[in-house]
Amino acid sequence: MRAIPSALQAKLDSGVTTLARCWVLTRRDGVAQGFTDHDADIVVDGVACRAGTGFTASEATSRFDLSVAGAEISGALSDATLSEADLAAGRYDAARVETWLVDWSEPGLRVLTARGTLGEVKREGAAFTAELRGLADLLAQESGRFYTVKCNADLGDRRCGVDLANPAHGGAGAVSAVMGTSQFAASGLDGFAATSFSAGRLTWISGANAGLSVEIKLHRVESGHAVLSLWQAMPEPVGAGDTFVVSAGCDKTLATCRDRFANTLNFRGFPQIPGNDFIMSYPTRGGGGTTGGNTSGFGYG
Repeated sequence: MRAIPSALQAKLDSGVTTLARCWVLTRRDGVAQGFTDHDADIVVDGVACRAGTGFTASEATSRFDLSVAGAEISGALSDATLSEADLAAGRYDAARVETWLVDWSEPGLRVLTARGTLGEVKREGAAFTAELRGLADLLAQESGRFYTVKCNADLGDRRCGVDLANPAHGGAGAVSAVMGTSQFAASGLDGFAATSFSAGRLTWISGANAGLSVEIKLHRVESGHAVLSLWQAMPEPVGAGDTFVVSAGCDKTLATCRDRFANTLNFRGFPQIPGNDFIMSYPTRGGGGTTGGNTSGFGYG
């Protein structure tokens, strides 16, 4: 239940109000920005909520499955507010959003009306529209451990235990030739076998994308030199000479865990689980399909 200040409640009861909505966005890197639909800036908890940004929000509706539908915020893209480069770089992915109802004549009178995170962001020209996901949406997401053939741990996390700081599991390089918007040849990685960094992570050290990270789609070797393909194009063009560091990837199979990382004891998958091919199989008479201990002459195709 929301606690509404008595002075604000009295103004609400009077029928004549001086209210505005404010939004405080907090990125995962700790940067906080404020916006308001009022015609003047309003300070909320030390964050200046800027006016004149075109920031608006739609009404939120809840579903029985606890997900949120139809809740969006929109505004204009500009360097002073939300820049297109920051959105493309993913700096606002899963940013926390607080929605406040504020008395603009006395900003100390306010009430928190909603809290959530930013979801999918769409850009069109100089404007953007972002999905606003409420806290109840977390309850609609699947969680917990799943019984799957492949490992469900992330390489290098506490459950996996592989030390990614080991020089055998990472390296540093530089772009030697750009081969496309998300593909380039690299120097400095010639000592690593192909696929060593597939599904790994690349972090740019220099260049226009310095400080940004991206997942590697494929690491292959051509003419003795490494070629890296990224899952997505970087927000700024990649240039020859840009430097980076990479960490190893894992396809989460038992064979890779055993042969590349010698980490079988921490493998979190269940490779003995019968797959769909076994479930959909049917008995066949005689032949090479029989299994050990089957004396009836029937096997599985």
